[in-house]
Amino acid sequence: MEYQLRRSRIKPGRMAEFLDAWLAGVYPLRKQFGFRFVGAWVVEASDEFVWILGYEGPDGFAAADARYYASAERGAVRPDPAHLIAASDHRMIRSVFPEAG
Repeated sequence: MEYQLRRSRIKPGRMAEFLDAWLAGVYPLRKQFGFRFVGAWVVEASDEFVWILGYEGPDGFAAADARYYASAERGAVRPDPAHLIAASDHRMIRSVFPEAG
């Protein structure tokens, strides 16, 4: 399993709108494309949204991520939560626990 940590600073005052759009569009679509969610959290004090997702397919995370973003389904997500993100950072991570992959 490959994992990615994603941190996004959401535009001030727009977190509820972002979460509604993310939960309705991105979350189910990522699952449809074979991604698994470790979790998703809000850091209230800094308007941050933090989530970890994983992918275990033979083509690897990068290929699955590219396929997801290139899909017509992703292009059709409305409302698109991406326009509510002020800045983001994505990093590949690995577990130090053998049983976590």
